[in-house]
Amino acid sequence: MPLAYALAVVIGLVLLLTWGALQVQVTLAGFLNGESLWSKAQKQSVIDLDNYAITGDPEALASFRRNYQVVMSDKAARDAIASGHFQREDVYESFRRGGVIPSAIPGMVFMLQYFSDAPNMREAMAAWYSVEKQIAELGTMADTLQLVYAHGTPPPEEQQRYRERINALNQFIQPRSDRFSLYIAKGATWLGHVLFASVFLVALLASLLWLRMARRILAGIRGTEERYRLLFDSAASAIVMVDEHSGEILDVNRMTSVWTGRETKDLIGEKFSHLFARIGLPQDGMMSLLRDVEGHTRPVEMQSTLAMWGDRFVRQAIITDITERVVMEQERRIAAEALAGIAEGVIIADADRYVTTVNEAFTRITGYDMRSLRPMRFDESRTMLDGSPMPDSIWATLMVVGTWQGEVISQRRDGTLYPELLSISTIRDTYGRIQHYVAVLTDITTSKAARERLEHLATHDALTGLVNRSQFERMCEQAILMATRERNAVAVLFVDLDAFKAVNDSYSHAIGDSLLIKVAERINSVLGDNEIAGRIGGDEFTVLVGKLATREDAREVANRLLACLAEPVRVKDYEIALSASIGIAGFPLDGGDPMTLITNADAAMYVAKTEERNAYRLYSPLMHADARRRLSLAVDLRQALARKEFRLVFQPNVELRTGRIMAVEALVRWQHPERGMLYPDDFIPMAENLGLIREIDEWVLGEACAQLRRWDALRLPSLRMAVNVSASTIGRRAFVDRLAEALEANGLSGERLLIEITESAILRLGEQTERTMQAIHGLGVGVAIDDFGTGYSSLAYLKLSAIAFLKIDRSFIAGLPGDANNAAITQAMLAMARSLGLRPIAEGIETQEQHDFLLRAGCSEGQGYFYARPQPAQDIEGMLRPSLRPTAAKLHLVPPKAT
Repeated sequence: MPLAYALAVVIGLVLLLTWGALQVQVTLAGFLNGESLWSKAQKQSVIDLDNYAITGDPEALASFRRNYQVVMSDKAARDAIASGHFQREDVYESFRRGGVIPSAIPGMVFMLQYFSDAPNMREAMAAWYSVEKQIAELGTMADTLQLVYAHGTPPPEEQQRYRERINALNQFIQPRSDRFSLYIAKGATWLGHVLFASVFLVALLASLLWLRMARRILAGIRGTEERYRLLFDSAASAIVMVDEHSGEILDVNRMTSVWTGRETKDLIGEKFSHLFARIGLPQDGMMSLLRDVEGHTRPVEMQSTLAMWGDRFVRQAIITDITERVVMEQERRIAAEALAGIAEGVIIADADRYVTTVNEAFTRITGYDMRSLRPMRFDESRTMLDGSPMPDSIWATLMVVGTWQGEVISQRRDGTLYPELLSISTIRDTYGRIQHYVAVLTDITTSKAARERLEHLATHDALTGLVNRSQFERMCEQAILMATRERNAVAVLFVDLDAFKAVNDSYSHAIGDSLLIKVAERINSVLGDNEIAGRIGGDEFTVLVGKLATREDAREVANRLLACLAEPVRVKDYEIALSASIGIAGFPLDGGDPMTLITNADAAMYVAKTEERNAYRLYSPLMHADARRRLSLAVDLRQALARKEFRLVFQPNVELRTGRIMAVEALVRWQHPERGMLYPDDFIPMAENLGLIREIDEWVLGEACAQLRRWDALRLPSLRMAVNVSASTIGRRAFVDRLAEALEANGLSGERLLIEITESAILRLGEQTERTMQAIHGLGVGVAIDDFGTGYSSLAYLKLSAIAFLKIDRSFIAGLPGDANNAAITQAMLAMARSLGLRPIAEGIETQEQHDFLLRAGCSEGQGYFYARPQPAQDIEGMLRPSLRPTAAKLHLVPPKAT
């Protein structure tokens, strides 16, 4: 545009000066005016055509057409006049079209009509006629350039070629035109020459100025193009110029080459759609996948604009890498899904603590949705554990530290309250100012209840709910401190149930546990203020009684306890009668700390149980000596096996009809190094409590089998060995394996061994009863029911294959034959044994009358002091070999009686 403006200024200036010259010529000579106008029009047409060749400016072409028309109009008028046959008005009109001023037209017609051969005129006309062909070529060239520019700007080389031809034509026309003007204007005044020179100089100066401006503008255009290319290649996005019609790439910037891994020359001419992983062009604003030469893709987004390049539409596609945005969106999506999926409630609030976002877990926990939370701050529905609002110190901590965690009470939408673990953290901007709060909350109702339950279990007995030993001791310590300050007394009652083991053995542990629960409820029911019950283990309970005047005041509590525990207890389908033994120790008389009081009360309880049962005793120092003696015995019992202090004695079983020794029963004794020989009643209950009974049973079983082997080596009559086994031992899975190992180790058959077990022990086996008995029977070992009739009887177990013997308890034999009830019971047992195919053995036979009664009743075997007391192994050898029988033997050989 600047060049066009400059050209317009030049043309305007030239036309203005030409008009001035014409006016002067009209003043000087009308004819000169007309011919000068032709000459100027011809020259101007050359200039206009040259300008049009350079710029393609339509105005330059229009100016050329006008000047060219002037030349051609003058030519038409000239030719018409030269023919001699013309219409004057047509000629006048031609000159008028040629731009000749009307006042000069008549003179020009006259001169051409009558003086064309005049001096100077003839030379001028010759010059005029000589340029007709070149002038016609100028018109043809103008048409050609118009067609060229209609298809776009021609290359500079082509422009230069046209200009050179125009210049050549001008060089041909110009001299002749000058000649024409020279001869026509010869005689014109000096002023005409001056004016012509002025016009020429001004035109030349304007052309030079225009050319200089053109050079500067072109240099600016080149600089603009370079800057555009620099910006084009340095853009952070890929830019691709695409032909809208063909879809082929016309140009790309450097980033496009980097992202695709291809050179610019390789991309030009490629289909734009081939740059992407999917078929077809990507859509503006939509994500696409740009593919590189190795097949890798990157997510991109395209924005395009349509522009005109010459005669074709070109689309400029700006492609932006959105990898980071896609990753961020994916991370946000994952975060949102994680936020929605976590079990804890999450609140996001602004800097003023107003809720902006919550997750589904929060709505599930509290019942609040986002709509109901918008007008409220999240701390408005929460208080501290004491009911006070959340203090400003929390927000001060968050301002400094950035996190806070604690337990609060939160309110659900329905108004209910629940304990909540609340963790708050802050999100800050680049200046460190808090933008958001993130609160993570957990409903700890269940966990808190579980914690309280654990805390309760840590201080209370799991079965009965009473305080446990450690808690009882702590409470006793507090009571002692209070009694010290208030100068009063405290008593500890140690309560032990009488014969509770028999309940466990007879009914099962489940019944025993239910009984303990009932006992705890009864104890609690009779206690008053300042009285606390605890369970310290098994069937042992303690009661703490505070604020007593003296220790003896605790007797009233002991009497209440004995009375309530003496009443029968209903447990499921059973009614169980119990009693208890109670020991009492008091502060400050019997001890100054909880452990001492409990220990002394235990000693008093033991005395009560030993002397009477269903009674209480107050502690005295002598009781403690007995307790220490029992503790010492327990320590010695743990070492007795290692020291080989146990011994076996054997009591014979005789055949009542013949008096022949059929079997012996192995009985254990403890040869204590200080206390002498101890019997089972002195240490077996303690062994059961200490968990040593299994080791003792296994030792007895192994030693009994070894003794049978030694007797066999002496070729003594073959005997059956009976061994007593406790319920806890026979209930072990490994018992049958130990039994088999003992038989194999001593080379004995199973028939040589008899396992004696009580009724209650069989019941304690529960579901294992049949399996255990079958395993024992598989070894060929028999089983005898010991103390039959004294425990809880279930006749179903008598059908088990391993059961081969029934041992009638001594309590039924003692009154024979005078006690009718015992006689009837014994006869019934013998009859039942015969009907079931079992062999009866009577225990505790001490008189001839008992022997005779049992023989008549059909009892096959007997055992008791009437025949022999338990004897060492060597004495049994003497009984089996009459020649070696010692004189101290007391075996009564009963001759058979005729039946």
